[in-house]
Amino acid sequence: MAAPHTPLPPLVLLLVVAALVAVAPLPPAAGADAFDVRRHLSTVTRYDVARESNNVKSVPTIPNGCHVIHLNLVARHGTRSPTKKRIKELDRLAVRLKALMNEAEQGPGSDSLKKIPSWIKGWESRWNGRVKGGELISEGEEELYNLATRVKERFQDLFDGEYHPDVYSIRATQVPRASASAVAFGLGLLTGKGKLGPGKNRAFSVLSESRASDICLRFFDSCETYKAYRKRKEPDVDKQKEPILERVTAALVNRYHLNFTTQDVSSLWFLCKQEASLLNITSQACGLFNEAEVYLLEWTDDLEGFVLKGYGESINYRMGLPLLKDVVQSMEEAIAAKEEHRPDGTYEKARLRFAHAETVVPFSCLLGLFLEGSDFEKIQREEALGLPPVPPQGRNWKGSVVAPFAGNNMLALYQCPSKIPDGSTTSGGQNNSYLIQVLHNEVPVSMPGCGNKDFCPFEEFKEKIVEPHLKHDYNSICKIKPPVATEEPASFSSRMWGFLAGLFTQKGYRVVSAEGVETEL
Repeated sequence: MAAPHTPLPPLVLLLVVAALVAVAPLPPAAGADAFDVRRHLSTVTRYDVARESNNVKSVPTIPNGCHVIHLNLVARHGTRSPTKKRIKELDRLAVRLKALMNEAEQGPGSDSLKKIPSWIKGWESRWNGRVKGGELISEGEEELYNLATRVKERFQDLFDGEYHPDVYSIRATQVPRASASAVAFGLGLLTGKGKLGPGKNRAFSVLSESRASDICLRFFDSCETYKAYRKRKEPDVDKQKEPILERVTAALVNRYHLNFTTQDVSSLWFLCKQEASLLNITSQACGLFNEAEVYLLEWTDDLEGFVLKGYGESINYRMGLPLLKDVVQSMEEAIAAKEEHRPDGTYEKARLRFAHAETVVPFSCLLGLFLEGSDFEKIQREEALGLPPVPPQGRNWKGSVVAPFAGNNMLALYQCPSKIPDGSTTSGGQNNSYLIQVLHNEVPVSMPGCGNKDFCPFEEFKEKIVEPHLKHDYNSICKIKPPVATEEPASFSSRMWGFLAGLFTQKGYRVVSAEGVETEL
């Protein structure tokens, strides 16, 4: 095992980031028509905008004689409204902007008032007064519905059969926006397959685990090691973001003559993301920032996602092992069904999962996506990776690509003849060879762990990408201990019950305890 990697102290990291920001030139303007703030909203980016940003040069050709037999989908929920916590932040921002305006109006000069954007005066949050939040909005429903129609069209042979919940398994977390996303996807997938309404829809099932026990899609909820890491690391991330927030704050104070604080700027950036993504408004909060400042603020969000959810520490993705195992198991079962010549309708063809960014990001890391250079070998050795480069340097890790709303990974399993043109052959006594293709946000991606192949032989996928992670166990890395039975002192009521039970038993009566009575609710 490689020597443990010692991360830089938070103060050293802060100085490094500050130095990079201080000397980095502003990103060059790309032209008035080229820049679109909606493409730079990190994980708040709409899915259709993220797809438009994909620079797909060519799509790999499926090897001759190969056809898809199974599909795994791991998707984030669609576009949602702000959460309850964030709604309160926007309410506080409204109070703060009002105070800043009053302060400016009472100032000595009236010329400075002309520099203040008109929308700030009297601004109220669009979500003011709401006590609930975080639900899937109509745009999010459309994202998943349209995704389903494209998936169905892309893999026509896979979805042309009759629906059965064991053949097309749809799963979601118990969080309403995730389960609603699953429903929207199911409607798109099965429209025209039933007799319900003008669209000839049909009912379908969505399976969910309890939040407390869902280690497949909400593994982060039960992982004590991860929760401790995140609690410890969040203050460090805030310090790493400070130099950029201070730089942007100074620029806005100079530009608009309002005494903004770094907290004000952080909240205004959040408002920008909500307005641009949910309301398609880019002229208000987003208009406060110039192009260079948007790039830098986007980087702070991407930094947070990298450190707290991505490659910043191995616990972030190692805890996703139950999901990786579930994916591999589903493919092994599909292969077994094909090798046994089982007829259609008797085995699973697709396992479709709907969860969160905290699910999709670790899963992408387990597959080795969005790495720089030789980073794949580093994560196999469990070495910490360097931070994403600060703009104007380019980077692979961008939240708008890694996990936008409705962001997804698909693993398509192909059955091929025993020998195919690339030289792959059968293994393990199988009559056919099997290849895996990974698609991120519907775009085929090569796999660093498989020699950057577009189609990776299944056994090689398991050996080089999956097995290095399997030296760990979820319970051990997350410090989950099995419950230990302890003998507690008997209470007075239990001692009395024992006395009466013994008395009635002596007289020939059968005593049934409360635990022995089955109750159906």
